[in-house]
Amino acid sequence: MSKQFVEQHYVPHVAAVRERLKTSPALQALLDPQVDPALVEGFLIQLNSLGVYMTQPVDGWIRRAGEASVKMGLKDVGEKLITHAKHEEGHHLMMIEDTKNLVARWNEHRTPKLDAEALLNQVPTQAMVEYRKIHEDTIVGPMPAAQVAIEYEIENLSVVFAPGLMEQAKRVCGEDIMEAMSFVKEHAELDVGHTALNEVMLGKLLSQVPEKTEVIGKTGAQALDIYLRFMGDCVERAQKMMKPAAA
Repeated sequence: MSKQFVEQHYVPHVAAVRERLKTSPALQALLDPQVDPALVEGFLIQLNSLGVYMTQPVDGWIRRAGEASVKMGLKDVGEKLITHAKHEEGHHLMMIEDTKNLVARWNEHRTPKLDAEALLNQVPTQAMVEYRKIHEDTIVGPMPAAQVAIEYEIENLSVVFAPGLMEQAKRVCGEDIMEAMSFVKEHAELDVGHTALNEVMLGKLLSQVPEKTEVIGKTGAQALDIYLRFMGDCVERAQKMMKPAAA
């Protein structure tokens, strides 16, 4: 029931943004059969090093959105968010570790040589700043439970995009690249279950507050749009890493 309800009432709001996952020139370049392996490695380095900024606050956002949802009477969805928040604690630590391992791997056989700490301290892109803002705005806004839509879109991204990325990385960089892809690998596996749970929560939420469907749908679409732009930033920075610095 919840799946059908979500498909009917929610998906129309996010369909156009989801389609960009297949049409984005940056992501198409990344998954191109003729891709330069350095672009894939560089993308993974940027995804993890920049991703720390976006992942570190996640458990706090989900918990606070859950607490705000309970306060406004959406007890069931709110309590589920609070429980889910515990599963997200410390995931940024995997990204830090993966960054260090990927950089060490890059430095063994590529130039220019990279500094993991410098990468972890890069200035955030506009999309990264917007990603933090949409969470904060949702928590204090009229529908904090729309956090469910954010979770649904971002965790679904792990389900639909991460497997292809892992296959591409293994194909062009070698099987051993997986040793430095703990974050991507774990989320590709875990987020199948999380996405199913989010779908149930979303269906329940939409049936409880049908008048808020548009707000919830737009929140999910906006979050996914921001994250796709972030992934584009990672590809762009990876392309710059492949070029030796000017003398």
